[in-house]
Amino acid sequence: MKRLISANTSEILAMDAAELKQSIRASEGRVVVSENVATRESYIGDITNAEIARAFGADLILLNCVDVLDPHIFGLEHDRDNFVKELHRLVGRPIGVNLEPVDLAAEMLEDRLEIPKGRQLNEETAKRLDELGFDFVCLTGNPGTGVTNEQIGNAIRLIKQHFSGLVIAGKMHAAGSDEPVADLAVAKSFVEAGADVILVPAVGTVPGFDAEELKEVVKEVHRLGGLVMSAIGTSQESSDEATIRELAIANKICGVDMQHIGDAGYGGVAPVENIYAMSKALRGIRHTVSMIARSINR
Repeated sequence: MKRLISANTSEILAMDAAELKQSIRASEGRVVVSENVATRESYIGDITNAEIARAFGADLILLNCVDVLDPHIFGLEHDRDNFVKELHRLVGRPIGVNLEPVDLAAEMLEDRLEIPKGRQLNEETAKRLDELGFDFVCLTGNPGTGVTNEQIGNAIRLIKQHFSGLVIAGKMHAAGSDEPVADLAVAKSFVEAGADVILVPAVGTVPGFDAEELKEVVKEVHRLGGLVMSAIGTSQESSDEATIRELAIANKICGVDMQHIGDAGYGGVAPVENIYAMSKALRGIRHTVSMIARSINR
């Protein structure tokens, strides 16, 4: 099994969930995940945000705001069922999607944002993931949607019944609900429910979640056989490059396996210079060039 940061497209896209997980683990904290809003006009108006993110160092592409029951990907010619296949062809990277376990009983900190059924986690959307060919799913919440940790735990158990890919679960911010964003007990419960990767806010992105807490989460999740992904989901992905480098190194020190950079930038993707800065900070110019220059036809 090759580590992800050294693998060719043909090898990456042939991996099943267990192999992808091991490939990420073997990359020792040097994997970059770019979250993209795929449904509105992209930064470069005739191509997808997925292509832009891959070109500047993203190893995995996480689609946000996609209705899997009625999909529309800006900049891509596709039908209802082939858009993941087309993105695989264009970017040569694992493709995932956010599904949101909305809790209608959640105590809200802000007005609730109503989202369509095709963006929420339910049995119908869970079954669609394998049909569409997704490599991974992220069970999380966008701002104001009212996603709770309790519902994420329930969603993990549901998704494992229907989806064969990698399962990422957790919150990168409050998602509108009044509860702690991340803690050790929640992380442990998610792994025990079946999550492969625990999503936590990057240290420096939400108030009160510090390096010591993240280290505890990382150690426990690793002990249980899972991976950890830190996430910049608080619009700080559109900060300056120095801030991105600082966040990247701080969270790598804490032992995370993957680092996510969010979609708050030009046209629904982080500023490309920040994706590139994260890549260089985490793995240096050699591995960055290896990923961005390696032909997807290999």
